[in-house]
This record gives sequence, C-alpha cells and structure tokens, in this order.
Amino acid sequence: MKKVLLTLVVMGMACGAYTAEFSDLTVKAADLKTMAAVSKGYVEPAEPVKPIEWVSISGGRFTMGTTSRGQGFEDAKPVHKVAIKTFEMSKTDVTVAQYAECVTKGVCTEPATGGYCNWGKPGRQLHPVNCVDWDQATQYAKFKGARLPSESEWEYAATSGGKKQKYPWGNAEPACDKAVMYGNGGYGCGANGTMPVCSKTAGNTAQGLCDMAGNVWQWVQDKYQDSYKGIPSDGSAFEGAGSDRVIRGGSFSLNVASRLRADYRSNNGPGDRDDDIGFRLAR
Repeated sequence: MKKVLLTLVVMGMACGAYTAEFSDLTVKAADLKTMAAVSKGYVEPAEPVKPIEWVSISGGRFTMGTTSRGQGFEDAKPVHKVAIKTFEMSKTDVTVAQYAECVTKGVCTEPATGGYCNWGKPGRQLHPVNCVDWDQATQYAKFKGARLPSESEWEYAATSGGKKQKYPWGNAEPACDKAVMYGNGGYGCGANGTMPVCSKTAGNTAQGLCDMAGNVWQWVQDKYQDSYKGIPSDGSAFEGAGSDRVIRGGSFSLNVASRLRADYRSNNGPGDRDDDIGFRLAR
C-alpha cells in the first residue's frame, strides 16, 4: 500500500521518475506472489530446493513378470526377456518442493489438495508430491529435461538391476523398517500419510534408489493392458491400445505385502489425481 500511495504522489512529476516507481511496484507484486506460495507451504523458504539426484542404472537383460499364481498377478504374465539400456533414474520420488519450482515458474499446474494430498500443507516440502495426474507428471519431467521411466525400466531398477528378487531390498517380507506402508496401527507406518522421501533407507535398492516400494505409487510411461503380450522387448514403453496408464510400487495405505512387490502392476486413468500416486524421473 505504501508503494501505491507513493506512486500516486509522483504522478505529476517527470515521466522518468514515475516509470521507475511503477517498475518498483511491479517487482513488489511478483515478490508478493512468491510470498503467498511460501505461506501456503508450497516451497521450502529456509533453503534452496534440493535438486534432483540421479542414479545410474547399468543396462542388461532380465526376466520381467512373474509365474506367481497369487491373486492380483494375472496381468504380470507372460514372463519374458527384456533388454535394458543404461539409463539414469531419480533417487527419490519428486518432492513437493521440487514440483513447486515448476509451478512458481508457470510451467506446471498445481496438484489437487485435501485429504492425504501434500500440496498446500506446511512442512511437507520433502514429502513426495502426490495428487498429480499423468499429464502433470509428464509436464514436470519435460521441465527437467527428463521423462517418465518405462514400465520395464522401472521393474529392472526396482529389482536392483534385474535380480531375481521380490522386493527392492531382496526377498524379506515388507515391514515398516523398509517401506512406508500400512503398519504400526495406521497409514504410513502410523504417520497417517506419506513420509519424507528416503525415510526407509533399509528398503533401498542396491543402487541406492529410495521408496521403490511404498510411500506413493509411481506413474510410468506405459499404457496399461491386462497382460504382457506384444509389449516391447527393448525396454521402451508400450503405447498401444487402451487409455489407462500403469502405476508401480505401492503406497502408504497398503496392508497387503504382495502389492509392494516389484512385479506387481496396477493402473489408473491418466486424469486421476489420487492421494496415493506420485512419480519419479528417468533420462
């Protein structure tokens, strides 16, 4: 308000002086926009946003899918060989603070709010951003010069480079020492939601990827179909018929251990902004 009054006073003065004062007011308006974002808890005000940390995943051939006869694994067949090229994957799910950078620069749209959504809640800057749809995840990936991983890349990485194991850490059944899941009397191991990324380092892959099981499901590039028939064997994404997109990894609300397995698949409509879905990047 002080700047506005001062501008009005100098309106009768030289044009140059007025222009300078008006420019100053414009800067202040931009500052106010940033302050508003901070006040809502969208960005980390105390320090710069932690940049994406990349982990190199050496390529190789692996067996994708499962022979399990358990319920829910019907669409993870047939078992097949896939050749994966060396690529990089983000160590963590994209965080609220990282996603906020894209929003404040006008490139990305805001996630949904309410419920277990992390957007707009102070203190959640280091939690995975959730309540974003597939298009929002893809837009952020482009903003970072990256992409979503293919489903085969994701499974290869989640099995520590294509090893014959059920979970990112091996074959031991999941519990709250390794994954943010239902446990300790509630969602998120009792946290009633997500936890900051990399809270369960005992569950990391051999390459150091965090939260490949639990915390939030992760969008991948592929379209969903109810089997692996006809999918690429070169590690690229399946973009055939269908509208749903694949999600992988399980979330903070799951109490069924098998849903956290690296070979378990699920799917959602690309426009869904569920509170248990986030994403990570590949390049």
